Formats: sequence, C-alpha cells, structure tokens
Amino acid sequence: MAPKRPAGGAGAFPKPVEPPSPPNADPAELYAALDLGTNSCRMLIAQPKGNQFHVVDSFSKTVQLGLGLEASGRLSRSSMNRTVQALRICRKKLRKHNVQRMRLVATEACRRATNARDFMGHVERETGLKLEIIQPEEEARLAVISCAPLVSTRTDQLLVIDIGGGSTELVWIDLTRVPRVDRPRAIMRLHSGFTPKAGSPFPAARVVDWISVPLGVATLRDQFNDVENDAARFALMSWFFEENLSDFSPYASEQAKDGFQIIGTSGTVTTVAASHLELKRYDRNRVDGLRMTSDQIDKVIRDYLALGPEGRRTDPRIGRDRHALIMSGAAILQALLRVWPTDRLSVADRGLREGLLYAQMSADGVLEDGPF
Repeated sequence: MAPKRPAGGAGAFPKPVEPPSPPNADPAELYAALDLGTNSCRMLIAQPKGNQFHVVDSFSKTVQLGLGLEASGRLSRSSMNRTVQALRICRKKLRKHNVQRMRLVATEACRRATNARDFMGHVERETGLKLEIIQPEEEARLAVISCAPLVSTRTDQLLVIDIGGGSTELVWIDLTRVPRVDRPRAIMRLHSGFTPKAGSPFPAARVVDWISVPLGVATLRDQFNDVENDAARFALMSWFFEENLSDFSPYASEQAKDGFQIIGTSGTVTTVAASHLELKRYDRNRVDGLRMTSDQIDKVIRDYLALGPEGRRTDPRIGRDRHALIMSGAAILQALLRVWPTDRLSVADRGLREGLLYAQMSADGVLEDGPF
C-alpha cells in the first residue's frame, strides 16, 4: 500500500474542519479526546489551565482492533467486542464528569477495514458514542500540535514523527521565518490552518511536506511474522520501512545539525526512553521532553536484540503490553534515524489526544495566549 500524500502538493494541509464553538465557552468546562487506534483505545478528560490544560481523568487499554486486518481486510468480531468493552468504560467516565465538549476519533484500522462503517454503527448502538474516522492529514496535524511545548526556540527545521499501530505520520516544518521566541506558538497555530496577513506579527510555520506511511508497529509486525530469525526479521522490517519513505520530499536532506530537531511521539519512543533511563516503573515526568542522541537509541535497540523475544517479554522496562510490538517500532525508529541522524530527538509522551484537546480549546478561545 502506497504512502498517502497531500492532495494539494508538498506541504499542503487541507484546512481542518473544527467542531462548532459554543457561544461564550466556559473556561471551567471539561473537554474530552478519545483516540481509537489500531492497537489501543485511549482517552483524556481535561480542563483548560492557562495556555495548557490539566488532566482530570484518563483511560488507556490495549484492544488490538486491527488484529488480523492485514490478512482479511476486516475487523474481527473478537477485536470489535474488546473495543466495545473499552468504549463502555469511556462512556461511564464521560457521564461521570458530565463532559459536553469532546472529539472521539478513529484512525488507520477503521480507515482500512471494509466493515468499518458497520462497526461505527455497532459502537453507537452499544455505547451511545459517535466516533468519527479522521484522515491521515488531520492525524498528522494534530500530532504536531500536541508537541508544540517541546519545540525549541533554536529549532529552524522540525521533523515530527508519530509511530502508530497501523500507520506512521511524518511532518517536516520550516520555522526559519518565525522569530525564535514565537516558534512553539507558531506550531500551535497550525490547529486552524492559520495563514497570517502581510505584516502580521504572527509569522506562520511552513509545512514543507508530510506523509502517512501505512506501516505502524502492528501492521509492520504482521507483514514479517513468518520470518523466524529475530535479528533478520528486525533488519527486514527496518529496511522495508525506509523504502516507503522515498516519496517524502526532505528524504535524506542535508539538514543543518544545529537547527534541526526531531520530536518522536509514540509508545515506541517513550518505551525506548524508559529503557535508556533504566526505569523499572514508568515515570512520565522523566520521559516526556527527554532529549536523546542517535547513539543512545541505537544502544537500546542493540540491547533489545541481545535480549531476544523471551528476554524482552520479561523486561520490566518494556512492559507486558509493549513487548510484542517493540521491535517493529524500533525498526521504524532505526530507519528514521538512519536517514536523519541527530543528537536532538525529543521524546514526547503526548500525541493525538493532546492535539485534539489543544485544537478544541483553542477554537473555543479558552486558552490564554502567550509562550509555553
């Protein structure tokens, strides 16, 4: 399956369709964002606070919605049942907190499944929740927005990578026209397809290119499940993923090292960071915003290979929900760093849900303006 490209040419993000804003939105109102992916169902409930938000409640469950999708093209009955059970818990939380403002989205598995429309109807009948399937360009844009607080004021060229269960989104952004102090805010302004007028005090970040590769930790693993040798399977996954990057216009570009930053947002990247820190118990405060070099990431991946499947299964740094997917995710990460080596990969324990929250709150005008 070919990577998905922007309809308007390199760098073209279609103007997003935001949910309508209620008149005089209350800053004390709670907002929710639900992300139903190929592997996991995750939700955040949050309240605006200053120029960010405070998380009131959260939910995360591995549902493996896309299990078997690669072979059949359909969502299986057991996968759908697991997912509905998780969504019932989400519904209870939404009712408990009386959340009125929310976006509930589904991504790659539902984009690809031939029975996705039937599944959406089943979810609504069983849980009362109406999910929307968002397109890759919106998924990529929201992942970028979520990472705005981690953008350095010294960054001229930014690459945001979001490794999901069924796809991987990459967005390359040029910040050279934006005053350094305003660069994190310029990323946030991507939420509304912001285009400044001539002479505007708010110069825009320029999206150079973006791509959605239909290979994530679950789909890539499934494609190479028949390769028995652990090291050979890893190498094949990594090189296969790199082959799918050739249509990305900044491919193998000579970026200026001093002004280049990669932000990685996914369970793969946070797990690699936790392993680097030797965390036996995951600590978001230590992981989110951590900066890693290519050499440090390579060392963690070599350690994973040395452990083998059984060692990874029992390694507390990886976790029970991640061990079966960590090598396909590591293969994607290794391929990306082979093309764009850096000593400035920022680890983001944030992603689509946070982007959904920021976009809703910004559209309602309940976030304070100002630097992060």
